[in-house]
Amino acid sequence: MPWKILSLVQGRSRLVKLLWKAQEPVAKVCRRFGISRPTAYKWKRWFLAEGQRGLRNRSRRPRHSPRQIPRRWVQAIRRLRRRQPDWGGKKIRGYLRARHRRQRLPAVRTITRYLQRWQRTRRRRVRAPKGPPVRVSRLTVARRSNQVWTVDFKGWFRTGDGQRVEPLTVRDLFSRYVLAVRLLPDQSWWRVRARFIRLFGRYGLPRVIRVDNGGPFASVGPAGLSRLSAWWTALGVRVEFIRPGCPQDNGAHEQMHGILKRQATQPVSSTLRAQQRRLNRWVQIYNQVRPHEALGQRPPARYYRRAARKYVSEPKSWNYPKAWPVRRVRSNGQIRWQGRLRFVGEAFIGYRVALRPKSVGVWTVYFAGILIGELRTSDTGGLRPVTYIGHHRTEAKAKV
Repeated sequence: MPWKILSLVQGRSRLVKLLWKAQEPVAKVCRRFGISRPTAYKWKRWFLAEGQRGLRNRSRRPRHSPRQIPRRWVQAIRRLRRRQPDWGGKKIRGYLRARHRRQRLPAVRTITRYLQRWQRTRRRRVRAPKGPPVRVSRLTVARRSNQVWTVDFKGWFRTGDGQRVEPLTVRDLFSRYVLAVRLLPDQSWWRVRARFIRLFGRYGLPRVIRVDNGGPFASVGPAGLSRLSAWWTALGVRVEFIRPGCPQDNGAHEQMHGILKRQATQPVSSTLRAQQRRLNRWVQIYNQVRPHEALGQRPPARYYRRAARKYVSEPKSWNYPKAWPVRRVRSNGQIRWQGRLRFVGEAFIGYRVALRPKSVGVWTVYFAGILIGELRTSDTGGLRPVTYIGHHRTEAKAKV
């Protein structure tokens, strides 16, 4: 009998009557009402003892409350907190102890619990434990084409029809060759990934991609990798981050942005398509015609050559040492390790990570040969990300 068509007491009363008649097995009656046998016998016992009143819901308040403090102390704590809004449980108890030396006072934890109940406390920010230290290397000096690609977003602007666009710019550092200037509606990582699939198919894979610390290139997760930069790493491309707040580390790329802004975006075109055609013409002139001072007044196209490394749609299969356990990162960024789910990072979803024994209860975690942190048995949380020491931040390679 569905409970929704009967009141609570009526339903229980009908159940008791069926049990009293004993015309059906108790198990069958319990299944009909969706309850267990002990619950059915309990209501029958209460009905025999108190009648219809015994079928009402009873208070679940415990008969004894050892943690309950007298009301006068609750009022004193509330009054004192209103006068001193910055005081916590320790100071309040110290103040009350100075004025009531011979009386039994509530504990600090009890006072704090009341303050939390009244929403008069602010939780302190708990800093995540630090992971293994990693000394970072200097930025790579490009000595040939496709050794280093620099990538960035030029500042957004609106076309003449009011449409917001985000120009994605990619440039070869050695030859100064502009590989792409593409207008995107936003900085979503999957849009940038789709653009790079075309670039990799046309020009091949570089050795290093240099980016800043903003999205979608970087994140606050382990090793600073985002979904996009983790994909680059899985393809065998090393990601290199400049110093936070130091665009001069990518000064050549920023200088190109200045030329692009003056010659191709001022004034802006009327539509997105018109602006993209204008940028394509500018890229062709910049690469094929415009002399570059750092290249002996020769255009970048004279020095750029396609990369020998070809792009494959499937990420590189990393062969970790056989002694290292390997786990695949789930869709929530977790792995199962020693019977528990441990958070590693959303950037590594779908990829495999390896765990290298370091000491008793400690394992260092590697992704595509890069140290990203460590897991400890004593921790209840997730991964302890690496701590970088130095000015520039690059990935620490695994020492196999």
